[in-house]
This record gives sequence, C-alpha cells and structure tokens, in this order.
Amino acid sequence: MTIYVCGDSTAASYKPEEAPITGWGQVLSEFVPGARVENRAMGGRSTKSFLSEGRLQRIETEIQPGDLLLIQFTHNDTSDLVWRHTDPWTSFYHNLEIYVDTAMLSGARPVLLTPICRRYWRDGKLLESHGEYPDVIRVLAAQRNVPLIDIYEKSTALVRQLGDEESKKLYLYAAPGVYPAYPNGSADDTHTQRAGAEAYARMAAEGLKEAGILG
Repeated sequence: MTIYVCGDSTAASYKPEEAPITGWGQVLSEFVPGARVENRAMGGRSTKSFLSEGRLQRIETEIQPGDLLLIQFTHNDTSDLVWRHTDPWTSFYHNLEIYVDTAMLSGARPVLLTPICRRYWRDGKLLESHGEYPDVIRVLAAQRNVPLIDIYEKSTALVRQLGDEESKKLYLYAAPGVYPAYPNGSADDTHTQRAGAEAYARMAAEGLKEAGILG
C-alpha cells in the first residue's frame, strides 16, 4: 500500500538545511509500518493552486487500487490571494470533492483530514483558527461517507493541554543563532518542528487505525 499525502506547508517535507521546520507528512512513514508514503504536500498550496499546478493529476497517473489519498488543506485556502483563495462552502467544498472523486475513480481510498491548529494564544486562551473550513471538511466526509481524521480537534486539544509556553516546543520556535536557516530565530505559530510533526503524524496514523484502514 502507498499513502499519498496532498496538502500544504504544514505537511510538506523539508531539506536538512531548512531545519528545524518539519511537516507531519515528512515523518508519517515512521508511524505507518508496512506502508510506503509519497508525500506530495507543498508549501503555499491550497485546494485550488494544488489542482491548477497539475499536482493531483500527477498523483492520478500513479495511484493504484488499494492505495490511500490523504487530503488536508485549509491554511492557504483562507488567503486573500486570488490564485489561492477558496470560499468555504462553495469552491473549497467542490475542490475537495475533486480529490475524493479522483481517488475513488482510481480504486484508491480517500481520507479527509482537518488542518492542524494555529497556536494562537491570547490572554491565556487558545483562540479558534481556520473559521468554517474544518466544518466544511467534516460535512463533506459525512455526506460522501469518507473517513475523517479530525486533526484540528485533536491538535487543538493537545495545544490547549500543553499550555502557551510548553506548546511552543511543537511549533517553529527557535532562538537566534541556533539554526542557519533562521539566524534571527523564529516565532512561528503555524508550522511545526520535529516534535510537532511527530505528534500530528501520530494522530494521522492513529486515525487510520481507528477507521479500520490500517491494522
């Protein structure tokens, strides 16, 4: 079985010299023994731009019956840039249907994932992120009878449990001078370093097992 990952920078793979940024798709293979992972997630992509660049079409030429297509977008669909932006209940919903249909027509199994949460703490409270988009994914999964892994709900619970300071260890926080790629340091509440990538890859793997897709 091959697991294909469609997504954005939060799932993407990075070169060693780009450390410490690490996407969950980059480490997923460590949590799904016996499966091959093809991580096609790419930074800056939305459901719209991933399609317009032909990335799903390339997967379609490779994916085989019995393979999995993990579909996780949102971060860039909320962008104001016209080539990225989608409306949650219209274009975002319909774009996700294209991913689902592509997998099904290939005899593969689509799996929808909500996005990882942003680490937005204000006055001691973790703020909600991504607006209506996670709800759209949940509704589509229910309507099309597609397995859903609610990473947004799980990641929000984890970050809230850890608290403001401790949850920085999951995200792209680094002191100045530690990493060549970040000479001035980093305080990024969207992307993850290794610990966060592992936590969210583990959630994805556990979700596949809970859905009876992986043993």
